[in-house]
Amino acid sequence: MRHLDRGSKIVIVITFVLFLAALFTKAFTHDLLLEAGVFLVSVKLIIMACRHSITNEELLRRLEELRGDIARHEQNSQPAGAETPNQTLQPTTGRSDV
Repeated sequence: MRHLDRGSKIVIVITFVLFLAALFTKAFTHDLLLEAGVFLVSVKLIIMACRHSITNEELLRRLEELRGDIARHEQNSQPAGAETPNQTLQPTTGRSDV
């Protein structure tokens, strides 16, 4: 239930209350089937939103893992004292070509 926001919870409760009210006022008629259909569509949309929330959290977790792996790879691939790509090359002094 932590993936459901307040609005989704309110929609579930209202839709369920309206469905129960239709059940008692319409009994088992065609109109009740229509109410049941509306209820099921609402539940399906909320379940889809919940699944998307779970998928988004999983993708963000995997993205953070990849960022960490890339950072570790970059640190391990650079030998100690090596120049980084952002450093400029300095001319060497004290060396003469004769």
